[in-house]
Amino acid sequence: MMRHRALAVSQLRPYIERARGFSGWTFTDVNVRHLDPRAPWDYVAIARDHASRARSIVDLGTGGGERFAEITAGLNARLVATEEWDVNVRVATDRLRPLGIDVLGADSTRLPFRDASFDLVLDRHEALDPAECARVATSGGFVITQQVGHDEWPELRRFFPRKTTFPDHFHEYQRGFVAAGLVIDDARWHQERVAFATLGDLVYMLLTAPWYVGDLDPVAEIDTLLALDDALRTDDGIVLTEMHYIIVASKPA
Repeated sequence: MMRHRALAVSQLRPYIERARGFSGWTFTDVNVRHLDPRAPWDYVAIARDHASRARSIVDLGTGGGERFAEITAGLNARLVATEEWDVNVRVATDRLRPLGIDVLGADSTRLPFRDASFDLVLDRHEALDPAECARVATSGGFVITQQVGHDEWPELRRFFPRKTTFPDHFHEYQRGFVAAGLVIDDARWHQERVAFATLGDLVYMLLTAPWYVGDLDPVAEIDTLLALDDALRTDDGIVLTEMHYIIVASKPA
């Protein structure tokens, strides 16, 4: 068993080291496969469709700016992005500033903008305050957010009882938007199974997104990780259940 643990730790170390240098907000180097049909919406396509008619757009929690650059490519509009994590502020600035997009280090729940500043408020996987989004949206403007569901990857709780259950923001945000005077134009959620090819791929994700299982120590908790691998591994890989939702809200003119 000790030899098995030592081998497992040595196999995980490259993923642990790579997680320490993580920045931006893309996970293209993670070997994960979707086993079920994807969500019946395309966030980037929906956001770009609305962006094509907007004169001013803000992206909350832009990460490394990857999605915002894709959504706004070729558009003639005032473009601003916010990001709270200092590391990503630098990454996003390097990517977006050459495209004419301003990047501000800011908390997405306390926006440093005047009332009615933007025709379109975008938020992909970043905490928000519905009242703040409504405040900075112009009359006739839109708020579009895609978020992770309240119980993403519930299979992990069997092995990590501290695994986070998030607030039910799908309903909370809708109530908040309506209370702030917005109209809900679209609200959908979707659940699907995904398969991580290796335990290392899953550990990398848990380290770069520490809000799922806080303070994960892959070396100290190697026995738990090996038990998880044994229990959840199928021919497809380590299978977990994902939950996502999208909300599109508009501010009456």
